[in-house]
Amino acid sequence: MTLDHIEGLLLDMDGVLGVSWTPLEGAADAVKRLHDAFPVRLLTNTTAYPQARFGAVLREAGFPFADEEILTAAVLAASWLRADRPGARVYLIGDAQAEDLAGVDLVAQDEAPDVVLISGADESFCFETFNTVLGLLRGGAELVAMHRNLMWMTRRGERLDAGAYLLGLEAATGLEAVVLGKPAAGAFRAGLDALGVPAERALMVGDDVENDVLAAQAVGVTGVLVRTGKFREDQLARASGAPDVVTDSIVDLPALLGL
Repeated sequence: MTLDHIEGLLLDMDGVLGVSWTPLEGAADAVKRLHDAFPVRLLTNTTAYPQARFGAVLREAGFPFADEEILTAAVLAASWLRADRPGARVYLIGDAQAEDLAGVDLVAQDEAPDVVLISGADESFCFETFNTVLGLLRGGAELVAMHRNLMWMTRRGERLDAGAYLLGLEAATGLEAVVLGKPAAGAFRAGLDALGVPAERALMVGDDVENDVLAAQAVGVTGVLVRTGKFREDQLARASGAPDVVTDSIVDLPALLGL
């Protein structure tokens, strides 16, 4: 597939630029070339750091991103809650920071929350936490999740993420979570709005064939899968569709785009 129609880029972060905050060799130089040639936004489900901290860490590693060019699932969640659930009392679990949830009323579990908001998995994801969440959902709270990632890759190997727990909650309660980060179509539309580029002129690069690449293709964005991060050949083989492009690394992308 030729990529000469592309006018803007959406990039996943973890697994594409680096793993566990360690940049992939050559990734920073490749991203600089891309950033010089196209509008670029990071569209990431990683929620451990607030947007401003992401920006600082990435710039320290040589990636040329301003804070506002980084769209985290927490930033998307805050925007949705302010617009669609104004005034809702929100009980947050997981690793997201309140800094990215400005304007959202975060409350404790005993303050009758209207919404249970699940972010990335951390040490709080345990038997007691999810029994508490189950009780809140049975009491009428709405189930909202920042993403559906089943796992992510670390220097110690694969680790379960919030999506694995979310599946259990949905099965136990019969509820379907509102998902605000990838693979939700709204996440990609927010990225396109930030780029100012129509879907048919945009490209999404990710290491997750379903949540990054095929989900982007479902809204008309060209999807590129990289063989870094949590990529596995067996997952590609059993995926629900085929990426537009599969390549070894983000380092290959400038050449694919004729740079």
